[in-house]
Amino acid sequence: MTEGTAEGRQFAFLLVDRFSMFSLAAAIDTFRSANRLLDRDFYRWITVSADGDAVMASNGLPIKVDYAIADLPKADILFVCVGLATEFPGKSKVLAALRAWGRQGRALGAIAAGSLLLAEAGQLEGHRCTIHWENRAGFKERFPEIECTGNVYEIDRKRYTCAGVTTSIDLMLEIVRADFGNGVVNEVANQFQHERIRSPIDRQRIGPERDLAGKSEKLQKIVALMAESLDEPYSAVELAQSAGLSVRQVERLFLRHLGQTPGRYYMRLRLERARELLRQTNMSILDVAIATGFTSHSYFAQSYRLQFGRPPSDERRTTY
Repeated sequence: MTEGTAEGRQFAFLLVDRFSMFSLAAAIDTFRSANRLLDRDFYRWITVSADGDAVMASNGLPIKVDYAIADLPKADILFVCVGLATEFPGKSKVLAALRAWGRQGRALGAIAAGSLLLAEAGQLEGHRCTIHWENRAGFKERFPEIECTGNVYEIDRKRYTCAGVTTSIDLMLEIVRADFGNGVVNEVANQFQHERIRSPIDRQRIGPERDLAGKSEKLQKIVALMAESLDEPYSAVELAQSAGLSVRQVERLFLRHLGQTPGRYYMRLRLERARELLRQTNMSILDVAIATGFTSHSYFAQSYRLQFGRPPSDERRTTY
C-alpha cells in the first residue's frame, strides 16, 4: 500500500468556487465503488472549503462541505478541485494552507485546473504535473520552470495531478491499484463501463478534431510537432522532412484525414492557443501574438477575426 494503514485511507477534497462537479463525482465514486467491491469502507473522503461555507459548483449546485481549511483533519492526500475560476473568495487562506501542508511533507493533489493553485502555492517546484488542456497554455506561460506534460494524469512522489473529468477516474484507479492490484481496479472500471484504463503516458485529447487514434502514424507525428512548436512554426518542408515525406504527400495526408491543408490546420492550432492565452493570462495582445508565431499585430488580429468571428480584444471582455 502506498499510504494510509490497514484500517483504510482518507482523502480530502478542497472545493473552490465553480469547481467541476463532474470531476469531483468521478473521483469520489471511484473510491465508493472500490469500497463496494471490497465489502468494507476502506476509502473515506471529506470535503473542505476556505471558510467551511457551502461552495457553488460550475453547474450552479451549492455543495455543503465538512470542514473549513483551518480545521482540516488528517488526510492521506489533499486534492484541490478547480474548474472555471482560479480567483475566488478566501484564496489567500487556501494558498497558505497548501503551503503549510507541503511544508509538513504531506501529499497534495490537483483535479482539472487545480495544478494552477498548487503552482501558485509553490508546491509543484521540481515536480512533474498535468492540467486540463484548456489551461495548459496559460500554465506554461506563468510557470515555465514546471514540467507540465499534458498527459491524462501524473504521479510524481507526493504530487498527484490529473486533467479532471474522466481522467479523475484514471488517477483514482491508479491509487486503488497501488493498494489492491489489478483485479480490484478492473472490477471498478467495469462498474463504470470505463472501457480502457489509461496510464500516465496517455495524452489528453487537445481540443476539437484532435482524436487521431487509428490514423496515420506519420500524421500523428506531424500534428504533435506542430502542437509543440506554435511560437516558432516549422516550415512545410521541415514538417515533411520530420516524417520522411514530401510536401505534397503531407498535403494529401492532411486532406484525406482532416479535410484541410497542413497550413490551415497549423494556423488553427496557433489561433486556438492564442485564444487560451487571452482567456487565461494577462499577457498583452502583442505578446500573445508573438507567443503563437505571429510577427505582425495586424495580421494576428485579422487571422483571429477570420477564425473566431471576433477581434482578440473581445476575449478580454468575456467571462467564461
